[in-house]
Amino acid sequence: MRLLPSLRQKKRYLVFEVDSSQEFSLKEIKDAVQQALDLFLGQLGRAKSSPLFLSEKFNLQKQRFLMKVNHKYVDEIKSALILIKTIKNKPVLLKSIITAGTIKKANEVLKK
Repeated sequence: MRLLPSLRQKKRYLVFEVDSSQEFSLKEIKDAVQQALDLFLGQLGRAKSSPLFLSEKFNLQKQRFLMKVNHKYVDEIKSALILIKTIKNKPVLLKSIITAGTIKKANEVLKK
């Protein structure tokens, strides 16, 4: 049995870019993101925002990644990720590129 559209969780797609002199692997970035979300939102906030790191959409050359989140918690997720200052003791800067309502639009920006 499917949920009615009015009962489904609305989502947004966030594209972020890691700005650093060094390239990082998917696992390193994913671990840093999860740790930042736990520190900033806590377990309850993380459960409510339901962030999903889309590993198959990771762009290694441009160091961009895509996250799917609840539409009510977009600002909180952005705040948590922008506070990441280091990955593997290397200074980094995370930039929010776009917030999209569809994965198609987010993919276009991810590949540019």
